Amino acid sequence: MAVRTRLKQLTPDDEKVLRLVGAHLGSLASKDLKARCRDGLEHSAQAWAVRKRELTPLASSRWAGSITKATHDQWALARRCQSAHIHNLEAGIRTIEDRLSQPVGQKGTKTAPGGYRSRREWHAKSRRLRVLQDRLAAARADREAGIVHVVRGGKRLARTRHHLEAAQLTERAWRRCWEAERWFLAADGESGKRYGNETIRVSPDGEASIKLPAPLTYLANAPHGRYVLACRLTFAHRGSEWADRVAADRAVAYRMHYDAGRDRWYLTASWQTPVAQTVPMGTALAHGVIGVDMNADHLAAWHLDPHGNPTGSPRRFFYDLIGSAPHRDAQVRHALTRLLHWARTCGVKAIAVENLDFTAEKTREKHGRKRRFRQLISGMPTGRLRARLASMADQTGIAVIAVDPAYTSQWGAQHWQKPLTTKNRKTTRHDAAAVAIGRRAQGHPVRRRTAPPPAHRSDEQGHRTIQAGPGAPGCEGTRPRMPGPRTRSVGAGCGVKVGDQNAQHRSERSAEHETWQQDSLPLSL
Repeated sequence: MAVRTRLKQLTPDDEKVLRLVGAHLGSLASKDLKARCRDGLEHSAQAWAVRKRELTPLASSRWAGSITKATHDQWALARRCQSAHIHNLEAGIRTIEDRLSQPVGQKGTKTAPGGYRSRREWHAKSRRLRVLQDRLAAARADREAGIVHVVRGGKRLARTRHHLEAAQLTERAWRRCWEAERWFLAADGESGKRYGNETIRVSPDGEASIKLPAPLTYLANAPHGRYVLACRLTFAHRGSEWADRVAADRAVAYRMHYDAGRDRWYLTASWQTPVAQTVPMGTALAHGVIGVDMNADHLAAWHLDPHGNPTGSPRRFFYDLIGSAPHRDAQVRHALTRLLHWARTCGVKAIAVENLDFTAEKTREKHGRKRRFRQLISGMPTGRLRARLASMADQTGIAVIAVDPAYTSQWGAQHWQKPLTTKNRKTTRHDAAAVAIGRRAQGHPVRRRTAPPPAHRSDEQGHRTIQAGPGAPGCEGTRPRMPGPRTRSVGAGCGVKVGDQNAQHRSERSAEHETWQQDSLPLSL
């Protein structure tokens, strides 16, 4: 959990102290990262302790612990990114080799791409194959040697230095952004300590103070080498949770950040929440479910009752993913907040989403010249939406169910789009997919029950309802005759046939392995 607030009404002395402390600790963090990268795979807990002891006289023991931990996390992140880069290169090489092995002009299928369309494209891809193979060999050599490439401040900002005109920045403005990104003002929390943090401390009434490093203790304006800021802090979002933790002396981590573009200082408080308890599936689905279809610019949602029937009207929650990363993240959080508020209004305890992952689907080697399609799937924030939804739903007591995304859009449009469209309601393909997702989470088949025989409502021309083709085994069982009149005036619950049916099938086998029982339907329908 992380909340952020702005440091307002800072005095010039406050800003001077923050800049000096950030620059001093940033230089120590750069040297520590260099030492960690130099150790490579030979790093050990003893080497970590040696680095921390070397940093302690230049700052403090707690500052040294925060710096070494941040260094370790950054090196581990670089290793994970390096592994992902190697996997992407291997996938691209396999795809190119497969397409090069096929005849020129060979058409592809839905599951595999075909050959290249011309000899010119074949030649260009063969040259690209050699480039990717060289990159893969270099990346593998670096990984085996434990070498990572990390830029404190960001590689993008470092490259912007060579394109100042395109970025509309002066050298002085770029230098200010570069130095601000390389500052270090972060401290881990400690349970049992005063207000949960001894290095950067914020009291319940909003008073903020920092522990100055040893070389800068002459700037202290409070006892024990501390500097108290003149501003008062308040957290508008989850301020009560933060206040409860601070009052109970529970661990809270803080990070101070300077936005050079806006000339503003911010403070971010973060803490860990308890692990969410797993809710039984039956309990979560007792009051129905909301099926959500993720798209590039909106979330399509529909409320389903416990029997799998859509109720009410569909809802769409739009977001705009054009702009900076903070803007995109805010748009996603706003859309999910509206979705969760609507879920609580409906009284449901579960939200069903697709378990999408486009990691291996975004390479141009697989989709060739389909640039717009690659941009579409790259722009869909599936991972960010899942992570945000899981964390936000846990705070509201709503369970998140991830289902298989296979054919949800196709089957939803085939079986639900037209029946749910009326004169006053236009049902889109995404709305129908939300219904399919919700029914799959409930264990119901996606396919809806078809209409009775055209002549009359009896069983003369076959079964009263048909779930699948007659050739599909086990799709419709024999239903016993129930006593009662068989006229159009029959009340609900009389003269019906019930039976078990298999779930929606694909390739003559079940796609959802759970059986279900169709609720009784009146004969007059």
